[in-house]
Amino acid sequence: MPTLALDAATLTYDDEGPRDGEATPLVFIHGWTANRHRWDHQMAHFAPGRRVIRLDLRGHGESTGSGARTIEDLADDVLALLDHLEVDRFIPVGHSMGGMIAQTIALAHPDRVDRMVLVNSISKMSYNRGRGLLMAASTLVPFKLFVAANIQRAFAPGYPREEIRAYIGASAATPREVVMTLYSAMRAFDVLDRVGEIRTPTLLVHGYHDVQLPVAQMLRMAKGYPDAVIRILDAGHELPVEKPAELTAALDWFVSPRD
Repeated sequence: MPTLALDAATLTYDDEGPRDGEATPLVFIHGWTANRHRWDHQMAHFAPGRRVIRLDLRGHGESTGSGARTIEDLADDVLALLDHLEVDRFIPVGHSMGGMIAQTIALAHPDRVDRMVLVNSISKMSYNRGRGLLMAASTLVPFKLFVAANIQRAFAPGYPREEIRAYIGASAATPREVVMTLYSAMRAFDVLDRVGEIRTPTLLVHGYHDVQLPVAQMLRMAKGYPDAVIRILDAGHELPVEKPAELTAALDWFVSPRD
């Protein structure tokens, strides 16, 4: 796999599809403790007809390194990769934390974002008192149990247990310092009052059964977007793998030319 060396990190990425097509490149950004293979279904669908790029964020998957303390730091990594690949204008497709990264890029560099897709993502993490206490307490348990508890609850009821165990194992392989630092970064992320500045067309796709980032929080965010389309699917927080074909169909409709 190709890699890009950055400060204290090496990013692993895939860059597929035709370079000379008229379609704007898609850039897939995974979520917290995940990796670029969350997007396997979407990559296979879009690569024959347009340029598609995905990466493992620093410290995730096959990328190395740490040092990212904020969502802005991760956004800088994504832009550094795209500059390296000489990609100017693109469509970010971000899942969960990846959607936070996409919003950060859209706010800082609106000229580079053709349109945007946020999958199971929000503009501000907020908890009621009970859930806030539960989340705070969860960080006090052993690291692997903390990761397992968060990944387990990310899937809608009925998702195969053996597949959930595989995702838990992959997430637990993410270095502890990366997991905990970026967990804090997500909790600190807040652009809710600024989403009205994002004028690019935006697709908000969310799982109805998402308990990690509940659909009500997405709808609160959606009220601020000037040009947003909402799709709610019968899934939990892990839409790219729970309902890959349905998510791909929604993406295909949104990024394809329409009259």
